[in-house]
Amino acid sequence: MERIIGFIGAGNMATAIIDGLLRNKTVAPQNINVFDINEEQLKKMAEKGVRTEKTAVSVVENSHIIVLAVKPQNYQDVLGGIKKSVDESKIFVSIAAGISISSVQTALGCKCPMVRVMPNTPLLLGKGASALCPSENISQEDFALIKNMFALNGTVEVFTENHMNQIISVNGSSPAYVYLFAKAMADYAQECGIDYNSALNLIVTTLEGSAAMLKDSGDTPDTLIKKVSSPGGTTVAALNTLEEYKFYEGIKEAMRSCTKRAEELGK
Repeated sequence: MERIIGFIGAGNMATAIIDGLLRNKTVAPQNINVFDINEEQLKKMAEKGVRTEKTAVSVVENSHIIVLAVKPQNYQDVLGGIKKSVDESKIFVSIAAGISISSVQTALGCKCPMVRVMPNTPLLLGKGASALCPSENISQEDFALIKNMFALNGTVEVFTENHMNQIISVNGSSPAYVYLFAKAMADYAQECGIDYNSALNLIVTTLEGSAAMLKDSGDTPDTLIKKVSSPGGTTVAALNTLEEYKFYEGIKEAMRSCTKRAEELGK
């Protein structure tokens, strides 16, 4: 029997996952159910051919796998509203930062099989990075299906839950760090009289190439840094200034702040 997948919430992340399923013809559109309080979002989903539901409860009742694609702050209200429609035949996927498997199961009053996922926004382009953690009681078959849902839109890695709050800073929030870095570079270029868009084009391509070097060259980050840095050269001058401003330490402190906030959201 083909699994029917439901989505409570139809924002950017749900849209990315659904688009991946449809683009790869993994799930037929009529086997996807979606509910969102935003009527405009539901209209967009209907245009894709998926089934739109009038309530979150109806998504649960008519689906085998339910993706909770709402903000962490709304979890308690949503879970309380669907609680009476849940039993252990339902499989839940949580993509909210800081929300543990046990907290969802407790709120539902049911030890439903679950997968906790930390995706990121590049899923929208099919170039995402998702961290997954399965509950102990999910079958290998169901976990493989859910893992594939995210693999359709990029890279997936599996972790134990004790690292899921920490991993948010690695892939969930980290695109914002990269954007800020790119913005600082482009703004500097503009201040020097260089066309902003031309500079940004060079920066983006450099980021893509640097990522490819990290992935495919076989060199460590330290080795790659050394290969760019000639003694007494321009790169070393830049790196020295970054060290003076504690760039490396600042990134790690930012990641600690991200993890701390994830832990707060889960309380």
